[in-house]
Amino acid sequence: MKENIIQEKSFLFAVRIINLYKHLTTKKKEFVLSKQILRSGTSIGANIEESIGGRSDKEFLFKLEISYKEARETIYWLKLLKATDYISITEFDSVFIEAEEICKILAKIIITLKGKNN
Repeated sequence: MKENIIQEKSFLFAVRIINLYKHLTTKKKEFVLSKQILRSGTSIGANIEESIGGRSDKEFLFKLEISYKEARETIYWLKLLKATDYISITEFDSVFIEAEEICKILAKIIITLKGKNN
């Protein structure tokens, strides 16, 4: 099976987000923001998986656009967690870099697909 970089990156990112969620809920006793980042951070890969199983190019693109939006939302929650001292700058930087990379890859895929469809 051919390697799919965005599929792999989004899965590994979801694992990191789940571990961040566990850290936030057990060590920091934070339950609201952590639930938000858990939802958006794991949704990225889930929507990528759905896009791969899409029935049409339009559905494929739509699911990738949702993944991009979820990645942007995850970045927002990360910034908020850092600004409120629930995560350190070091913890933030590490996850933020991955989230930004996923956004850039998704944006390139979306732009390429839109270019092919025009």
